[in-house]
Amino acid sequence: MDAATSLLPPVTARPPAPAPGGPVAAPGAPAAPAYSGPLTHPAAEATAMMGMIISPGPGGRRRKPDPEVEAEAEKPKIPRGAKVVQLRAERTDKGYKSVYSELTRPTIFSRIMLGVRGAGEVMITFGLIVLLFAAYEVWGASAVVDAHQDDLDQELSQAWDNAPTVGPTPTVSAEAAPAGPVGRLYIPRLDKRWVVNQGVTPADIRYAPGHYPNSAMPGEVGNFSIAGHRNVATFWALDQLVVGDPIVVETKDTWYIYQVTQEHVVRPTQVEVVAPVPNYPGATPTKKMLTLTTCHPKMDNYQRLIIHAELSSQEPRVPGQKPSVLE
Repeated sequence: MDAATSLLPPVTARPPAPAPGGPVAAPGAPAAPAYSGPLTHPAAEATAMMGMIISPGPGGRRRKPDPEVEAEAEKPKIPRGAKVVQLRAERTDKGYKSVYSELTRPTIFSRIMLGVRGAGEVMITFGLIVLLFAAYEVWGASAVVDAHQDDLDQELSQAWDNAPTVGPTPTVSAEAAPAGPVGRLYIPRLDKRWVVNQGVTPADIRYAPGHYPNSAMPGEVGNFSIAGHRNVATFWALDQLVVGDPIVVETKDTWYIYQVTQEHVVRPTQVEVVAPVPNYPGATPTKKMLTLTTCHPKMDNYQRLIIHAELSSQEPRVPGQKPSVLE
């Protein structure tokens, strides 16, 4: 017996139970004292309480776990109405079948929804392209127009500076007006200024307002008519003009100040708005008029917005000076 064992208290063994059919104590004989001590060593009992030793069941045998009970306890609780999908692939004659094949198999409804979704994505993409193009037409083209306006402004200034100054400048008729810049157009209310080009073809008015070749020249009796695109760089806000607003035209020798007299919307075929007497074709002109035309409404061209103005005053053009309405 080693020292560790000698420190443990003595263990008293349980008396064996009488075997079935064995001798029975005689009547009157003293009964064997009942054993009330521990079943095992105290240290072993403490270890058993910690789960290290399985206590024997009835008859001294260990309790065996019930597989059915344990399997039932380990089953997850599935909510009512939920669908269970096996986690392992199913083996078939053609190979293994995916565990998600039943869930991912296309149906008529899924095919219809796929087509609708694809058509929607195409329409959204097309709409974005249209919006980007419209944004470029409205705002992106302004930079291009401004750049060409600078070139036309320099061209006009050079033409005026190189023109002979001996004697009065003869008035040029509309039929003999040369191609190129005609003058400058100012609209104080809109804080805008443009160089007016000669002609109203798409090429003439691409980057500048254009003068109708058969209409009067600035300051002449008749109708000095100008056309322009309805974009941000040109006549976008022309509908903001009201009766009495000034419109100024600058030529080489003179400032012409017109005042707005009428604003109205017409059909594209109503060309009488640029007649010598606006809206009265064939009549003999007696006034000095100005007419501005552009598309209407914005972003469309099935109508025309018309602004009529009448000459109210004129001043000699002096380098470095402007009319008071432009100050």
